[in-house]
Amino acid sequence: MGIGWTELIVVFCVVLLFFGAKRIPEVARALGKASREFKSARDSVVDEVRESVAEPKGDRKKKSETLSPEKKLPDYDKKDE
Repeated sequence: MGIGWTELIVVFCVVLLFFGAKRIPEVARALGKASREFKSARDSVVDEVRESVAEPKGDRKKKSETLSPEKKLPDYDKKDE
C-alpha cells in the first residue's frame, strides 16, 4: 500500500493550483533548506549525546570523590530536638 500514480498526479495538480507555476521552485528550495537545517541540528544533538556518553576516563570522578546518598540529601524523617 502506497501512493499510486493517480494520487501523485492529483497532489501535483493541487500544489500547482495552490502555489502557481512560478512559486513551486521557491517552495521546493525552502523545503530543501529546512530539511538540511533539521538534519544539521539533529546531527549536532546526536554528536553531543555521543560525546557525553563516551566521556574520557580522566574526566570522570573517582568513587572516593563522590558523596554517598546519605550525605547528598538531608534526613527529613528525623526531627530536630
